[in-house]
Amino acid sequence: MECRVFILSPAYAGGQRARLIMSERAEFDLAQRLRTGGATIGEVFTFLSGLYFRGKIAYAKAFARPASGMGGALVITPTRGLIDAETLITLDDLREFAEVDIDADDPRYRKPLERDARRLARKLSPDSEVVLLGSVATGKYVDVLLTNFKERLRFPGDFVGRGDMSRGGLMLRCAVDGQELPYIAVAGAVRSGKRPPKLTPRRYP
Repeated sequence: MECRVFILSPAYAGGQRARLIMSERAEFDLAQRLRTGGATIGEVFTFLSGLYFRGKIAYAKAFARPASGMGGALVITPTRGLIDAETLITLDDLREFAEVDIDADDPRYRKPLERDARRLARKLSPDSEVVLLGSVATGKYVDVLLTNFKERLRFPGDFVGRGDMSRGGLMLRCAVDGQELPYIAVAGAVRSGKRPPKLTPRRYP
């Protein structure tokens, strides 16, 4: 069975929910942990992004097949390249993320991502898959990743035409149902298309 690693696109760290969790007046558990011992980047980005990142985390946990000693869910960050989803971050880390946009022309974002993508590409065996859980319609993630992973970089074909919330809902139900999506190579793929029918609403614990 080949190794499969998921790369998760980041949550936006400069919005209203980020300001809420970074507020000194915030007393809920996640904000308190972020200010003291730290919280995982997966938890924090799920809070910032809601359903979309919740779906990515759940899906990656359900279907990752990492090599020994390697995380199966790696999160793209604005300044730190790729970070394992279970890595603890602090309030200072989140403030740093909030200062930098995800922009391929900004070396503060691009260079750490290039560095970590190169390292990961060298570690993985030739038959490994790297699956991007994020938008492939723009080059802000894809260009750097494709340069390093080439034909190994894949994404769920069902993402084409879907918005963020639709992708999140799709991934969450697939994780709950144990139904993995089919993947296609990013290289040469049609990355945008007609919006598919809406998902039937479901409730989750």
